[in-house]
Parts: sequence; structure tokens; C-alpha cells
Amino acid sequence: MMKKGVLLCGHGSRKTAAVDSFKTLVEILKDRYKNDYEVDYGFLEFNHPLYDAAVERMYAKGVRTIYALPVILFAGAHAKNDIPYELNTIQTYYDDLNIKMGSPIGVNAFLLDLAKKRIEETEASLSPLDRKETCLVVVGRGTTDPDANSDVQKLMSMLWEGMGFGFATTAYSGTAYPSVRESLQLVDKLGFKRTIVIPFFFFTGILLDRIYATVDEQNNTSSAEYVYTAPFGTDELMLKAFDERLEQAINGVGNMNCQLCKYRKQIIGFEQEQGQEQVGHHLNVKGILFEEDEKVGEKKNTLGSKLKKVLGI
Repeated sequence: MMKKGVLLCGHGSRKTAAVDSFKTLVEILKDRYKNDYEVDYGFLEFNHPLYDAAVERMYAKGVRTIYALPVILFAGAHAKNDIPYELNTIQTYYDDLNIKMGSPIGVNAFLLDLAKKRIEETEASLSPLDRKETCLVVVGRGTTDPDANSDVQKLMSMLWEGMGFGFATTAYSGTAYPSVRESLQLVDKLGFKRTIVIPFFFFTGILLDRIYATVDEQNNTSSAEYVYTAPFGTDELMLKAFDERLEQAINGVGNMNCQLCKYRKQIIGFEQEQGQEQVGHHLNVKGILFEEDEKVGEKKNTLGSKLKKVLGI
């Protein structure tokens, strides 16, 4: 029987702590799936291994079917363009390898429960306050794809109605409007005693640090209270979301949401992008920061490998 594998498709980060957190998730899922799958990982940009190196490693171990799971929350450009482009390219290198891509986490009951958990953890560390006097701000990564941004809006609405906040709104760490600073400045005019900011992010990183710094700045300059939650991390609820996406990939139902995709439909304000070719845009920053620790076929701890690591090549 042919071996099967799970490829965890990360984005990559300039922050070492974010890469380490991602690798922690990899180790947890390796242990979780060890009886059934060979688990490996790769990055889209900045870090090693790249996807093709990870696939080569798995192929060398006899894997002939790979389920690729995006470690990405929402179906923006990375999930719709970059990761499929990379995987489709790699697929052409092998005649007897089948790569099946799963869906990003997206709007998911496990994610919703985990967001509720993070909010309640933050509230438990604060003085009691009626939620009607509290505003919730849900922060997404932000993309040029309104379909992905609308997923953040939907989760925000479900948390608002389900938890009974006085008001809730969204913000984005980049690309989309409003930014975190703009959103908090608008919220400050509403007069709520407390605002809880929940970033929809897996791990720490450059963007999360900026979000936290912006919330701290707002808290220091406002008469109201501004606090933030921890990222989602490797909570069991998140692991269950990956279980679900893996099961969907196996059964062939892990489909991308195409109903309101700007590449397939004429979406208001994005009409010119219908039918646009979907290609990756990370070719200039693939693996530029760190050398891969376990390069395929390369001996470790040799003088040459140590010298390359020092030089960053």
C-alpha cells in the first residue's frame, strides 16, 4: 500500500518566534497523524524548506499521495493563487505523485469556539463589566479579496450576536480598510468603557506585534480601556479544525468557496479581475531568510554546510 502524507503549507515570517511557533504546530500534528501519515511542512516565502523541498523529502520516503493543508485562516490570494500555483508546479515534476489541496480554515465552528475561548480568557483577567458596555474588534489579516475579508465580517457578526457585546466591528492588519488604528479611532468615538481586540492569527509575528502595539497606544491615549487577546496557537479546537479540513481533502470535498470569488464572478469594484490568471507572486522572496535545516540529500554538520549557514546561503 502506497504511503500517504500531509503537507502543512505555511506562509513564512521574518520573525524567528513565528517560525518556531509554526514548527511547534508541525510537531503536534506529526504526533497526531503519525499512525496514518508522513507529515512534513514548507513555507511560501522567507523561510526554508520551500514546498518543493518538503515534497521531495516525502517522495523519497515513499509517499505518493499528499494532502496539502494551508496553515492559513482565510481564502485570500495566498490560498487561491500562491499555494495552488506552487503545488501545481511541483505536481508536474512527478508522474506518480498525487497532490490534493485542502481548504483553509475559513468560517468554521471550531474557530468560532476558539475565538470565544480567547475572549473569555481575556475577560477573566479584567474587572467585571457588562458586555453591553464592551465593544469587540475582530482583526483579520486583510487581503485584496473581498470574499476573504467578508469571512472576517461574518465571524465578527456571529461573535457579536452570540456573546452579547454592545457593538462589534472589524479591522485589518494590512491591505483592507479600516486598519487597526483607524478602527480603534472610530470605536473611541462611540463611548464604550472597554474594547476587546481579538486578532485572528495563528501565531506571533511582525503583524501581530504591530497590532498589539497599536492597541497599547490607543489604551494609553484614551480614557477607555483597550485590551487584546492571545493568538489562536495550537489549541485543541484549532487541531480539530485541521482534522476536519484533512477529512474533507481525503474525501474530495475540500473545495474553495467560488460563489463570490472575484476571479470567477463580477464582484462590485473588482470587475476587471474576473478571469484573471492566478499565479504566485512570491518568487522573489522564496526562502531568502534562513537556510533549510534538513536539505534533501545533503549531509549535515559538514564544514561546507556550517560555512553556508554562517553566510546565510
